[in-house]
Amino acid sequence: MISWMQKHNKYLVWTIWVATIAFIGAGFVGWGSYDLSSKSGSVAKVGEIEIKQSKLNMAYSNLYNQYNQMLEGKLDEEKAKEMGLIKQAFSTLSVQAKILNFAKEMGIVVSDKELMTKLEQIKGFQKDNKFNKDIYHNYIKSQRLKAKDFEESLREEIRLQKALNLLETNSLPLEIEATAAAMNVSDKLSYKVLSENDLTYTTDEVKVKAFWEAQKENYLTDTMYTLSILWTPSTDIAITDEELKTYYEANSFNYTDAAGKQLSFSDATEAASKDLKIKKTKKTAQKAYIGFKKGTIKESETLSLPFGDQKLTQVIWKEIQSKTTGDILKPKVVADQYATIKIKNITKPKVMSFEEAKEKVTLNYDNQAKKKGLLSLAETTLETLDKSNPILSDFVNLNNSDNLEALNSEESLQFLQKLFTSNKEKGIITVLDKVIVYTIVEQKILSMDANKSDSVKQTVNQIKKKIFESNLLEMLDKKYPTEVYVEGLTN
Repeated sequence: MISWMQKHNKYLVWTIWVATIAFIGAGFVGWGSYDLSSKSGSVAKVGEIEIKQSKLNMAYSNLYNQYNQMLEGKLDEEKAKEMGLIKQAFSTLSVQAKILNFAKEMGIVVSDKELMTKLEQIKGFQKDNKFNKDIYHNYIKSQRLKAKDFEESLREEIRLQKALNLLETNSLPLEIEATAAAMNVSDKLSYKVLSENDLTYTTDEVKVKAFWEAQKENYLTDTMYTLSILWTPSTDIAITDEELKTYYEANSFNYTDAAGKQLSFSDATEAASKDLKIKKTKKTAQKAYIGFKKGTIKESETLSLPFGDQKLTQVIWKEIQSKTTGDILKPKVVADQYATIKIKNITKPKVMSFEEAKEKVTLNYDNQAKKKGLLSLAETTLETLDKSNPILSDFVNLNNSDNLEALNSEESLQFLQKLFTSNKEKGIITVLDKVIVYTIVEQKILSMDANKSDSVKQTVNQIKKKIFESNLLEMLDKKYPTEVYVEGLTN
């Protein structure tokens, strides 16, 4: 999933805007994670528009939440850095700034009435399907935002949409005809599916060890931390129904289902109760921290953990990484309790011996060797495909991929997507852990289904808009130069 999103990031640029609305129910992530401040409070300037640090934080948080949702909550700060989310967020903002410069030059404005209409349409700010000022102001306060900054971001979203709407144009008959033909190409294939099961493979330990020798610096032990932890639980904290109800009403936007719909009080009771107990335990945890620091309170336990161990949160590990032996972290929430942590010792990573790394090295070497062997087998098979008992398919296209023998529906779809974007009559296509050797034996164009004409028109319109957007952005890149004030935002 991560590699797919990185590969298709250029298509996300136009759909991830200032993203004010997307915050509702998600909350901010990573406030203060990047120290990008400058004297002016801006991280860059594009044309006449300054990009503020607060806006970059907002864009990063929104992007993080979107990816985290796609990854089913498995995204963390380390993975976010690996994916370059801060650079993606800045890239998005720089694109927006160029379009906003263009919109300003074209005289595109957003009235207060348009802004208020957009604000009132945000579901997260509604109660009984009507805009609720209290919910809105509580949200703004909880997210440490100023209403004027939030509303200015929303105004920019509307201005961006107006500018991009100028690029919309209706499809022409010839364009529809050409696109329909491309979408209705159907191929009959002769193919063979190969997997690692078709290989005769035995691990060669001599080669494995040579593989390790060449890159043993990549095989290190984990950084180990010896930590004294004082736990302050919240489970025994008493709360009343009235307290819980009041807390929920003030923070209802934080409780949503998987679709982003706000949960009712009864559905959110368990989560809200946990959050309220954590909130009420904070002062107790702070007092315990002072006692722990003075030595009047002893730790609950001492643990030796590798960096990133799931017993602690990624936020805590990030702070631990910036500390040294003897430092004490202020109380942090872990599940339903607070953890006050003292770093007793740090054991730096070292190069593993071959025996220590053997299992991991063998796995990596075997994977590479098998992939190489599978591609070699595929090349040999391609030369003699007609003699290797290949499968002969019916006519297939992107809308009819379920009849490919030896492939499941996902593999079939991926194979056909690659096939129909290739100009090769025969070749080799890799899909997940399989390799398909194929040749096209017959091709035809199916008649156009009248029921799909609207879909074709939409496709043409989208293609044209993408082309116009690409050309516009290329023009704006030259017209509105970007001046970056801090490092780490661009490649």
